This record gives sequence, structure tokens and C-alpha cells, in this order.
Amino acid sequence: MLREGEIRIPSGCAISGIINIKGKTFSGNDILKSISMMRDRSNGLGGGFAAYGIYPEYKDLYALHVFYDDKVAKNNAEEFLKEHFFIEEDEKVPTRKVAGIKDAPIIWRYFSGPRKDKIKDSGLDEDEFVARCVMRINSSIKGAYVVSSGKNMGVFKAVGYPEDVGEFYMLENYEGYIWTAHGRFPTNTPGWWGGAHPFTLLDWSVVHNGEISSYDANRRYLEMFGYKCTLQTDTEAITYIFDLLVRRHKLPFDVVITAMAAPFWSEIEKMEDEKKELVTAIRTVYSSVLVNGPFSIILGWKDGMIALNDRLKLRSLVAAENDEFVYVASEEAAIRAVCPEPDKLWAPRGGEPVVALVDRSVKV
Repeated sequence: MLREGEIRIPSGCAISGIINIKGKTFSGNDILKSISMMRDRSNGLGGGFAAYGIYPEYKDLYALHVFYDDKVAKNNAEEFLKEHFFIEEDEKVPTRKVAGIKDAPIIWRYFSGPRKDKIKDSGLDEDEFVARCVMRINSSIKGAYVVSSGKNMGVFKAVGYPEDVGEFYMLENYEGYIWTAHGRFPTNTPGWWGGAHPFTLLDWSVVHNGEISSYDANRRYLEMFGYKCTLQTDTEAITYIFDLLVRRHKLPFDVVITAMAAPFWSEIEKMEDEKKELVTAIRTVYSSVLVNGPFSIILGWKDGMIALNDRLKLRSLVAAENDEFVYVASEEAAIRAVCPEPDKLWAPRGGEPVVALVDRSVKV
């Protein structure tokens, strides 16, 4: 029998992210190598990747990746999709047999756009129309789960160790300018295909290590704005918070980060008057999106990558820069596996974001 101290119980999950800030694409091999260095932070109940820039031939279309439990679910979802979208191309997502990946659902992708007549009738903009359609499929069509819905990006996830998931989806055949990865160690939510990370909406994607004790308060607030948390994990709410505050409320990222990982009131009292007034207002107006509990997250979207710890830094996070690349990961070893001699290496403080944006003077 194993005794205390004879087995390592890690602080749950592994996350890793790599971005080329010039928008140059590179294969999935580096992110696979990085996340595989942290295998003992996972337990085989979930792994996944988000990749940006992988569908240049369809870059103006929404790439919908969908899991189906069976053909009935697929038929029902496709009936809905054909009613609301035009579909340029659809196909089974290419995979290979891997011993560590079992009980795969039907995995399909659609390169599509919303029908103009439907958008006009709805009175919504294109992104909001797509977001609501995603919510409707996930909440109303039994056995259908949209796992990514952005343009020129895609999510590849499964129940399994992340390196097995990467092999299953043949990620070496894709090239992107941003890659994020997750190895899951679920503690209070089930390990299932739809519950693996990353979680997405439109081109937002989030991988997360930790536990959100404020989930119920966050969820109730999001539901006031039409969001539906249906995938049985707290991480889903983080994705929707970014979508709500950045896309819909049009807040700058520094305000969003202050709302999500707000300083303690005792720290706010010590701030200079102008900053104190601003932070007090943010904490007051957006108190329901304060994310409590231990966490480190990586947010990806078409324009960049942000990594963030909780304000007490209860989960590990390391960052590095090297020439055109920025790296973030749960452990330094995961960075050095792909960048042995970084120009700069540091551990961000609690609540201090690592922000890496794509240089938009270079066409992506």
C-alpha cells in the first residue's frame, strides 16, 4: 500500500502555449513535445489542443468541429445547420488508430457561414448569430456538441493523454501560428470527450489548470446574457466571460483581467486615487465575473495569447521569450523541451498577465 509521500499528487492538469508573434505558422510537433513533458500532471481523462491559422483555404468561413454520439444526432444537427448556414465543405476529421484513445464519437467538421436571410431576420451581427446557434446545438440537440466554431482555427480534443490525442488527430500535419494544449486531471467534473479542454466559442479558446469556486456565481451572471453552460465543467464559464466582456461589452483586456483576477480590497486602498477609482468601479460593476479559486489559464484568439494566474498564484505558470516566439507552460521543463535557451524566462506574479499579440503588419 502506498503511503503519504510515496506518490506524487500534482496540482492538477498541465497547460502549454506557443505563439509566433509574426504570424508565421509552424507544425504541431512543438506543442506535442512541450505538453508531453508534463504527462504526470494528467491522468488520461482528457487532453486537447487549439490551433490558429490551420485552415488558410477557408479562412473567411467558420470551421465548426462537432462531436456526435450517433448518426441520429448528426442528422438532427445537420438539419439545423443547413437551415441556418451555407456549408462550403464538410468532412470527417482525419484521425488514426491510437491504443490510448477509445470510444471515439463521430467527429465532423463544417466550413460554413450563416445564411444572409437568417442574419437579417435575426437582427444580430454575424458573430452573435453563430454564437447563439452554437449554444442552441449544445443545449437542445441531444448527442451533438460543437467543440470549436472560429474562423481559421480548430480544437482537437479527446479522453486520453494529450500526446495520444495529438497522435490520434495527426497534428503533425497541421500548421498554425498559435498552439495551446491541455493535459487533464479532473477532480470534481467528469472525464468525457466534450469536457476535455480547450473550451471555445467563436475563436476564443481556453485551457485551464485549477478549480473555479465561483463557478455558480459566474454561471448565473452569464445566463443573464443568454449563455448556457452545458458541458459539465467550470472552465466553460471562463471562455464565455471573455466573450461577453471583450466581444459584447467591448472592454479592453486590461479591464477584463482586472475584473477576473481583481486585487484584494486591501491592495486597492493603497492605490493612487485615479487608479483606485477605476479598479473600485470594475470590482463593483463586474463583481459577478470575479474568478475565485486556484487557477492558471491560457486564452487564445485570432490576435494573440494571454496567460493568467489567480491573484494568489496557487497554480504554477512559467513564461519565456525567444526571438519571434512566446511560450507559456505549467513547468519550465515544458518550455525548455522546445526552446532550450530562451532569451528571457520568468514566473509571472499572481494576477499579472502574459500578453503576446500577433503583429498585424504581417498578413496572417
